[in-house]
Amino acid sequence: MVKQFTYRGLSQKELESLPLDKLLQLFPARARRSLTRGINDNKRKLIEEMKAAKAGTLKNPINTHLRDVLILPTMVGVTLNVFSGKEFRPVTITTEMVGHYLGEYVITNKRVSHGAPGVGASRSSLYVPLK
Repeated sequence: MVKQFTYRGLSQKELESLPLDKLLQLFPARARRSLTRGINDNKRKLIEEMKAAKAGTLKNPINTHLRDVLILPTMVGVTLNVFSGKEFRPVTITTEMVGHYLGEYVITNKRVSHGAPGVGASRSSLYVPLK
């Protein structure tokens, strides 16, 4: 039996039907502050594109640099490409992501694996064989 995901006791359909002011009361303080300060034109355009993609009227994938967009219940099910600083990474929005930011799901740094020291790096590297 699969456990049904709920956000603060509400299912996905109940979250989508809530008005924005009631939804704000469920979010943590940082998300509430972000939404009460308003949504600028770029974020509004992205949200409209996501609604069009969810409806199936958009053909091309959505690419965005906006990592500080709060994920709302109406965005669930949409796949978009978020910029990581080097390339666009695909993110499929699920119900567990509601209330988080897009940037949390795209890592901006990569793991560092240090190799052997190069020639002239230090005094000890003089004794490391080159082959």
